[in-house]
Amino acid sequence: MKNEVKEENLEEKDEEQYRQIVDAGSIITGSGRTIHCLTIIGQIEGHNVLPSQNKTTKYEHVIPQLVAIEEEPKIDGLLMILNTVGGDVEAGLALAELVAGMKKPTVSLVLGGGHSIGVPLAVAAKHSFIAPSATMTIHPVRMSGLMLGVPQTMDYFQRMQERITRFVTSNSHISSQRFYELAMNTQELVMDVGTVLDGADAVEEGLIDSLGSLSDALSCLYRMIDGEKKKEKKKRGGGKAAS
Repeated sequence: MKNEVKEENLEEKDEEQYRQIVDAGSIITGSGRTIHCLTIIGQIEGHNVLPSQNKTTKYEHVIPQLVAIEEEPKIDGLLMILNTVGGDVEAGLALAELVAGMKKPTVSLVLGGGHSIGVPLAVAAKHSFIAPSATMTIHPVRMSGLMLGVPQTMDYFQRMQERITRFVTSNSHISSQRFYELAMNTQELVMDVGTVLDGADAVEEGLIDSLGSLSDALSCLYRMIDGEKKKEKKKRGGGKAAS
């Protein structure tokens, strides 16, 4: 009877994880430490709904997940895997601010690409990794569709760019001057302004912390989690001694 109950519980757990992967592209896994794996893929969908053929990450789905991860005591840390071409600037920056503001250990891993607004998302984690074959495209803010050709529009773009630059430079080791130079490079992209950095270059520029793979990112996250647990244990021990 007990074995039957255990099998049913395992089946329910497997089904729940499957639903989580299908619906939200995320999964909770444990090996003595419980981590939440969150994927940021395709284009980041913001205030406007993108065409159905576009692979998207909807920010209204990710925001409550991040809040739940931070508030759930059973989850020890967050592994964020990115392969994005960018998308809505304000939505991406909002997600990056949430990740940067988390107290729990966070590690990001860029696979394939972390382009445009994917750059702030990648550096938002406490430690960032990039695969050797992955790339990051840095370019200035731009907008498609109808725009008013007035000085105020240019001023808005400039202020938006300053917000992104300020966030990236405060969460990485690249200077604002160097980031601006890479964004405004006119010598590399045929149809655009900006720079494409491969994995090694992104680390050399100070944009990403380390070159590595999934195992490296997990090992780093486990070390961070173990460090936090030791601090918490020491804190509880100190509190008991004081009382």
